[in-house]
Parts: sequence; C-alpha cells; structure tokens
Amino acid sequence: MNQPLALVIDDEPDICELLTLTLGRMDIRTETAMDVAGAKALLDAHDFDICLTDMRLPDGDGLELVEWIQGNAAGLPVAVITAHGNVETAVQALKLGAFDFISKPLDLGNLRTIVANALRVRAAGADSASKLLGESERMRELRDMIAKVAQSQAPVHISGESGTGKELVARMIHDSGPRAEGPFVPVNCGAIPADLVESEFFGHRKGSFTGAVNDKAGLVQCAVDGTLFLDEIADLPLSMQVKLLRVIQEKKVRPVGAAREESVDIRILSATHKSLSQMVAHGDFREDLYYRINVIELHVPALRERGDDILLLAEHILRRLQASTSLDDGARDALLRYAFPGNVRELENMLERAVTLCTGGTIAAGDLHMRRPGDASGTQPALAGKLGEQVEDVQRQAIVDALEKTRYNKTAAAKLLGLSFRQLRYRIKKLGIE
Repeated sequence: MNQPLALVIDDEPDICELLTLTLGRMDIRTETAMDVAGAKALLDAHDFDICLTDMRLPDGDGLELVEWIQGNAAGLPVAVITAHGNVETAVQALKLGAFDFISKPLDLGNLRTIVANALRVRAAGADSASKLLGESERMRELRDMIAKVAQSQAPVHISGESGTGKELVARMIHDSGPRAEGPFVPVNCGAIPADLVESEFFGHRKGSFTGAVNDKAGLVQCAVDGTLFLDEIADLPLSMQVKLLRVIQEKKVRPVGAAREESVDIRILSATHKSLSQMVAHGDFREDLYYRINVIELHVPALRERGDDILLLAEHILRRLQASTSLDDGARDALLRYAFPGNVRELENMLERAVTLCTGGTIAAGDLHMRRPGDASGTQPALAGKLGEQVEDVQRQAIVDALEKTRYNKTAAAKLLGLSFRQLRYRIKKLGIE
C-alpha cells in the first residue's frame, strides 16, 4: 500500500519539523513549504492526500491558500493552523472549505485525530445522499450540498419548517462523512428539564449532587468520534449556550463535579424551525454561539416548494406502509394543490389515515381529510386527532377479534380481515398488539 502524502506549510522550521515527525509516526510522508508560492508549486507537482497550513505566511495567508485549493485541487482536505482563541479566522476558513482547524499550541492527539479523519475522507469520498427523495431542483441542490459538507468537520446548521426532514439531513451528513462508523447522537434540546441540562450534556461524577449515585457519561461524551446533533437548539437555555460554545471552541468538557476537563472529538450539527438570527437580535440566543454553529447553513425546503416531489413521496410512503392502495386522479390533484403546513410529516400521517379509511383499494380526494385554510390552529386538527384515535381503537379490536377467531393464526386472520399478511403484521406492530 502506498504511503499517504501530506503537505505542511509553515514559515517556522520548528513547526514543520514537529509536524513531519508526528505524521511520520503515522506512516505518512511529508513535503514542506514555507510560503504560498512554494505551496502552490508543490501542489501542482504532487497529488497530496492532506494539507496542513499555517494562517500567517510571508507572501499571503492560509485563507487565500484554502480558497485556491478549492478551485485547483478540489477534494484535498485542508486543515488550517490558527492562533489560540482566533475563532473568527477559524470560522472563515471553514466557510471557505477547510476540513478542520488546529489551534496553537498544537495538541498532537487532536492533530492525529484530524489527520486520520481527513485521510478517511480522501480515501473513500463522500457517499451520495440517496436517501433524500425528490427530483426538484431544490432537492438536487440540497443533496449536492450534503455531499460537500459531509467531507468537512465544520459545524452545520440545518434550517427549515417543522416536518421537513432536518434530522434525516443530519443523519445523511454523518453517514456520508469520515465519522460514519462513529455514533450519531440526536438530542432534542427542548425536551431536557432545565435543571438537568448540564448533567445530561456533560455527565457527572458520583456524589456531585443529590441523586448522583454513580459516574455518568454525558451526551457529548457519547458522541465522541461521531456526531452530536442538537435538534431544536433554539430551546437551549442561555446558561448552557456559553458552556456549549466552550465545548465547540476548545473541544473539551468538564463533567459536573469533576476537577479536570476531558478532551472530546465530536462534530456538531444543529437544527431548528425558528429564526436564530431574529432570536439573536432579541437577545434570546447568544450571538457568538450563533456564528459558531452557523458556519455552514443548509436549508431544507418546505414540501409545498417541491412540486411533483409530493407525488413521488406519496408513492414511496404507500409502499412503505405495505398498502396495496393507489391514488386516483382527484387525490393526486388535491395533493399537488395542498399547502402542507406540516410538510412531509403531515403527508405521512394523511396517507396512513387514508389507507385505513378508503374503500376499494383506491384513495380519493375525500379520503385525505385535508385541513381547510384557517384550520391550522383551530379545532380541525383536534377533531382529526380524536378521529384517528377512534379509528385505531376500531382497528385494534377488529384485529384482536380476528386473531382470537383463528386461534392466533396470522395468515388466517389476515384473510378474514381482507388484508395481506404483511399489512396485518404492520398494523399489529403499529397498534402495539401483543
């Protein structure tokens, strides 16, 4: 196997020597340059697997070089070396396409981790985002962006209305990148009680507070070598926002009751349906944290903005429901005209209900029970919820009766109910029938 080849760019000979020795112990060959001109000459002459560059160089800066590499050596992971605490420059480098950044004084353990991740990206490349269905232009653009950001370690903020599939996008970024073999830890920031947030995120030591009977690892530690997905990050208390900022900047965490900090290697992805910029303007979200998590923003379009993708998704959902049911022309037209305030999640619920209520194996427009304009916050959703519960109760009782009549022979029970075996098995699981 050929040794990977790294390019190190720094005008300090001691730094070049330290990096060369460190990479050599990782069985990586190294070429060094002391300025931008020398680096460009080497990049034209060799096919490198990773590039490490200082920010300040005699004839330019690292940002210029990062931008040049994106256009002339696309796909080469670049990690920039920044002065301690120079967060703004690091963020700018990530926006320009840098893979990651390393702060001085150099933490060699952190350096080795970054280099290993970068080489995995270089060797394997990012997987295509094939799980995100849709042929509209906006969805093709979103898949392209997912493939690009997956190769970076930059924090990504995913915006979009509720029900658009923001967590799916986060999972795809994780699965397509160098951390795919590590854990993906999703956290709903609004679902953790305020008095437990710090302990849940950072863990605690035994005896640090009443009820702490054992040491406990936090969600951050559970995501080490993988991805921490902070869903609904807008709901994170202000007191926790400053502590999260430190974790992102320093890559260290201190469990509640612990005397020392622990190094953590995680990638941060976040999402919310709220406008963080408006929250910053109103003082409800820290501006420094906003700029740190929003290095790259991906916007997931609303379902009503995706044209014929609605019908493509509807057919996919019906197949997933294992329903031998089709949409008639009236239902297809109704779906294309509907605004879908609840987005893909609402489409899923609508079709699941329609499969239950339709007759003859064909879903008509009336079976979709769409919300009328003005019903978004009125009584219609509540009534629909009660109807859904009643329908489930009727279904549950009918299935139980059929199982009892056939002495729990599922094949015979399915025939009695007029369902396929797969449809019956799906309903038994969905309705929680033991």
